[in-house]
Amino acid sequence: MTKKSQPGSKRTRSIAWEICLGFFLASILIAAVGVAREEPPEVPPPKPLILPTPTVAKLSNGLQVVVVERRALPLLTLRLVVRSGAESDPQQLPGVAQMTAEVLTQGTSRRSAREISDAVDSMGAQLTSGAEWDQSYAELAGLSDQTDRAFELLSDIVRHPAFPAEEVDRKRQQSISALDLLRDDPAYMADAVFNVLVFQGTPYGHPLDGTVETLRRLSRRDLEAFHARYYQPDNCILAVVGDISQGDALARVEKFFGEWKGTAPSSSLPPAGSERIWRRIVVVDKPDAVQTEIRAGNRSVRRDSPQYYALTVANQVLGGPAVNRLFRQLRSRRGLAYGASSELTLQQTAGAWMGKTSTRTSETVRSLRAMLEEIDRLRSGHVSSQEMRMAKSYLVGHMALEFETSDDIAAQTLELIVHRLPLSYWNDFAEQVNRVEPSDVTVSAEEDLNENSQVIVLVGDSSQFSRELRKVGPFETIALKDLDLASPGLLRRGR
Repeated sequence: MTKKSQPGSKRTRSIAWEICLGFFLASILIAAVGVAREEPPEVPPPKPLILPTPTVAKLSNGLQVVVVERRALPLLTLRLVVRSGAESDPQQLPGVAQMTAEVLTQGTSRRSAREISDAVDSMGAQLTSGAEWDQSYAELAGLSDQTDRAFELLSDIVRHPAFPAEEVDRKRQQSISALDLLRDDPAYMADAVFNVLVFQGTPYGHPLDGTVETLRRLSRRDLEAFHARYYQPDNCILAVVGDISQGDALARVEKFFGEWKGTAPSSSLPPAGSERIWRRIVVVDKPDAVQTEIRAGNRSVRRDSPQYYALTVANQVLGGPAVNRLFRQLRSRRGLAYGASSELTLQQTAGAWMGKTSTRTSETVRSLRAMLEEIDRLRSGHVSSQEMRMAKSYLVGHMALEFETSDDIAAQTLELIVHRLPLSYWNDFAEQVNRVEPSDVTVSAEEDLNENSQVIVLVGDSSQFSRELRKVGPFETIALKDLDLASPGLLRRGR
């Protein structure tokens, strides 16, 4: 018969002591994990990604061709890029490049929109088009056993768009409805106002999608004129990526695009804007907002700048994905926001560096000050070896995710050509990033994040923080209902 432990016995006290000790050790472990939670565990450095060298050729009509063989899967991507995007919009009509690219796939002189859709479906393919800064594109991706049909269809879409009036009207109304909804989105408005201000005086100083007012003025003739001017073979690059040999790819490009004729205007780089930007704080008043969207940053360098690598590491330290200073300061330490980050966006002739967060209205100025302090600390302070190691590991390790599919490879390869970068760029990326020193980060940040040329945008209920904001500096307030992103002064006409 087993003897039961009696209350107060040595056995009972021993068990109780073990339980208490277990809780004590567990609490220490939990506290330690909590303290270290901001920092990820040590991992081996990522291996650099090695990409295949593409074949590059040019047809007699000036069309540049890039071929990358990927024979593992029976897939093929055709991506045609026009070296002109939203930066080429007429000054008084932003949104033309985007609308032209989107209606491009809605009918040709040979096929209706329905026939194009049926052809894509029958091939098991996907057709997309659009415009970005510095480029417009049309892409067809599907199975490689439909190669001839894919080449013929993409050629027809790019070369013979009809821009049917009913499709233009339908797309215009869709875009207007979307912009009406986005106008009530504080995050969208903060980004849009910041970009207009930081790129003022450059080809990027307007909304890429246009505005409700400019889209209402846009006509079918505007799309036809943009297409006739820029969609010309010597202004285009065609990437062929996937299950096809270089010889077969070039033969099909010649067959389906060789008779394309036309010449685009001289392709000199658009001016970057030489006027100096002075510090400017703009508040967009949205009385019904319960939070404030905050943006702060500066104009930066062009995409092909030698500073790119140092700036990319600096941005990762300040507010890039994973562990960063803005997130630690605004969320982990002060509890002011759910998230905080920074973005480095570099175009062909100019770029921008933007810190961003959102916070409850009562903490607007405190959050803004915390962000500005971190920007200033990066510009004038020390970057630790651990921050450098983590930033580089993320940038090098994450790069592989940018080249997972044939679509990704086509887009990334064409971007190099658009920005006049060498085709070996991504194979050299890891080495160049790993060469960046802490002093390079500090110098680049000091040059780029000048306090005297800072652009700050707040979107929220200004009545709740205007008085306190005066301590940060002079600012201007624009009511949301009076805001016009296509106007140099951001105000609707008549205001």
